[in-house]
Amino acid sequence: MSVDQATVRRIAHLARIAVTDEEVPHLQDELNAILAFVEQLNEVDVTDVEPMTSVTPMAMKKRQDVVSDGGIADLIVANAPEREGHFFAVPKVVE
Repeated sequence: MSVDQATVRRIAHLARIAVTDEEVPHLQDELNAILAFVEQLNEVDVTDVEPMTSVTPMAMKKRQDVVSDGGIADLIVANAPEREGHFFAVPKVVE
């Protein structure tokens, strides 16, 4: 894939970057070099490579999946104009 000067100007416009006419050819070369490198990555065989979460082997940190009210339900509804127990009371809006 090759980037032309019109595409460089459009990318600069979308990125809200001011680019002069003198800078366009240089940016075009840089973008084309980046895209050439990305195309090289498509040639790498990764069929036997397992997905990683980090570059160093480590176990995922996991927390217990428990349901709790946080222990501060009274504080949460303390300033509510109306409440019923630990719940906010709101007017009915749908008939």
